[in-house]
Amino acid sequence: MSEKKMTSSRRHHLKSLILQIALNWLEQEKKDAVTAKEAYMAENCPAPDMAGDQATLMELCKKLQATIDKIDEERYDIEAKVQKADKELEDLRIKVVDLRGVKKPALKKVRMSADSMLQALLGSKHKVTMDLRSNLKQVKKEVKEESTEAVGDWRKNIEDKADRKKMFETS
Repeated sequence: MSEKKMTSSRRHHLKSLILQIALNWLEQEKKDAVTAKEAYMAENCPAPDMAGDQATLMELCKKLQATIDKIDEERYDIEAKVQKADKELEDLRIKVVDLRGVKKPALKKVRMSADSMLQALLGSKHKVTMDLRSNLKQVKKEVKEESTEAVGDWRKNIEDKADRKKMFETS
C-alpha cells in the first residue's frame, strides 16, 4: 500500500516539476516576444520628429495616413488569400472523406427478445406481444388406420422366412 502511495506522490511531484518548467518557458517566450517587438519598432519606426511648424506636422500626418492605408490594403488582401486557402482546404477535406468513405462502426450482438425489441422501438406506451406460437395455424394430425388384412398372421410370416433361409443355405 505504501508503494502505491509513494509512486502516486512521486508522480504528482514529477508532474508539478514539469508544469513549473513549462511555466518558466512560457514566461521567457513572452519576454523574448516583447524585446523582439521593441527591437523591430526601434529599427523600422523611428520616433517622429515633433519639432517644426504646423505645415511639416500636417505633412507628417498625411504621410502616416498613407502608410496606414497601404498596410490596411495589404492586410485585407492577405486575409482574403487566407480565407480562400481555408475554403480550398475544407473542400479537399470533404473530398478525402467522400473518397475514403465513412467508416461504419462494428455492430455488437445484442441478446434481446422480440417483445423487448418491439417495446424499445415503440416505447412503453404501446403494449405489443410477439407470441409467435399463438399466431400459427392449428393442424390436426390424421390418424391412419392400418389394415389388419395386410399384416396377417405373424406365425405364417416367420415360417415363410425360415423356408427362404433354408433355400439360401442349401445353395
